[in-house]
Amino acid sequence: MRTIKRIDVRKELRWCAIVRVRTWRRVLHVQIAVFGDGTFFASRGSRVRLSTAITIRPNGPAIVRYPSVKNEMSEQPIKILLVDDEEDSRRSAAKWLRRKGHEVTDVSNAAEALTLLQRQTFDVGVFDMNMPGMSGLELLQRVHQEHLDVEVIILTGQGTVETAVSAMKMGACEFLRKPCSLADLEHHCFRARERRLLKKENKQLKAVISRSRPTASLVGESEPLRQVLGLIDKVGPTNKPVLIQGESGTGKELVARAIQQASPLADCPFVTVNCAAFPENLVESELFGHLKGAFTGATAEKPGLFEIADGGTLFIDEVGELPLSLQPKLLRVLEDGTMRRVGCHRERRVTVRLIAATNRDLQNEVDAGRFREDLFYRINVFAIQLPTLREREGDVDRLIDHFLPKSYRIDPAAREILNRYPWPGNVRQLINVIERASILADDFDIMVNDLPHEVVHYNRSLSKRNCTDNVIRTDAAPIVPTHSDMLGNSHFKLDEVVRVHVEEVLAKEHGNKASTARKLGIHRRKLYRLLDRFRCSSESECRETVASCETSV
Repeated sequence: MRTIKRIDVRKELRWCAIVRVRTWRRVLHVQIAVFGDGTFFASRGSRVRLSTAITIRPNGPAIVRYPSVKNEMSEQPIKILLVDDEEDSRRSAAKWLRRKGHEVTDVSNAAEALTLLQRQTFDVGVFDMNMPGMSGLELLQRVHQEHLDVEVIILTGQGTVETAVSAMKMGACEFLRKPCSLADLEHHCFRARERRLLKKENKQLKAVISRSRPTASLVGESEPLRQVLGLIDKVGPTNKPVLIQGESGTGKELVARAIQQASPLADCPFVTVNCAAFPENLVESELFGHLKGAFTGATAEKPGLFEIADGGTLFIDEVGELPLSLQPKLLRVLEDGTMRRVGCHRERRVTVRLIAATNRDLQNEVDAGRFREDLFYRINVFAIQLPTLREREGDVDRLIDHFLPKSYRIDPAAREILNRYPWPGNVRQLINVIERASILADDFDIMVNDLPHEVVHYNRSLSKRNCTDNVIRTDAAPIVPTHSDMLGNSHFKLDEVVRVHVEEVLAKEHGNKASTARKLGIHRRKLYRLLDRFRCSSESECRETVASCETSV
């Protein structure tokens, strides 16, 4: 290598030499000139500030030690559990890794290591294969059985291909022969930590994909639905428990998913369970998991849904069906985050946001002694009452358009019938009717005869059955019309029936809207909307309408 001849003559040259540069990957030889002001030029023309990393030797080559160039991941310390019965090699390795900035815990036996793994979180576990008592492979097997979140590297002085294959099948990420370079061990620990993080990201991605379902029941622009969406926006960013109440089919699970998507846990697991879907003796196993042999049929260990949802959200549907004997266990998880599997005495710590749902009145369940009062207050931190479909004025049309298959059309008469039906099964029933009608429809046109009989003939049977859940009902007056203009027509609309009934009750209450709403069993805002729709917003108009009807009789 030729010497540097062209330099800045205005600077005092201290010395010029060939310099050996050590980086974290290799050793380089560069031609360098050092100046009196502390700067130097390298053979590539780079100009850097002289630092303590450069050792100048007048009678020998200068050694420049550049700081290790590592990525952001490698700069973060690794939490390592080192398990080896050979004390000298274990302590020397732990000391070297600690000097590198890593958090190292070293123990001499597998039993102590297993206890630490159950109580703490480690990125990487380095296990010696041959140890007295429990071997490294047996410890690896226990880690796999208990679903402990740690990547394992196996060390051995007498390894064979068979043992290496066996360790890999058990879940080990590396199999190293002793004696092993400590630098190589650190390199493999970095790789193991990266593998663990990739697994975690993959799990979260799967949870995101499984969560991406259409929010069909949230389609609509009615005022009750807007109020629910406003509550979701408020409670979503918090980590507080939420209780969702509403009739069957109103979309409680979809509201729970909307809450989770609006929270900081949007990319974390979302796990659902329906307490009514399992026998009473299996609900505990589903929620909290069990050990092998804990009960008849428990042929293998199984993690509970609380463990699966750890770090994310658990949605418990029909929480009112939870057996009274399990309610204290659920209360404990909510209060201190600890739980036990069935048949296990060791406590596990989980961090889960709980969203519960029910179609029962839990306050009545508490009064009846079927639900614990302390648990009720714990899950009822923020309650959301979902409106029924019959309360969501104008949303039936929007839901029909949303669920109607592409290329299908619906006859206006059929649409009118769907709009006046009260939908006791709410959105779920509406979806069922549309799907059935689309199967029966000819030429992609849904007609009246494609709709179910009970939906089409609902108005005709209105006067013959009790409509407690379907239409407005009071003890003040019969639901059927009594005026001559309707008695002469055997096919009258539901809106006409409701209109006459509301006007009659309003007239009897002398125009008092609050009293009328109480008699009708509806909210005052609902009454105002009905009056606006019927164009009878004043008491005088209602009395004139009733008077004219009575005169015609």
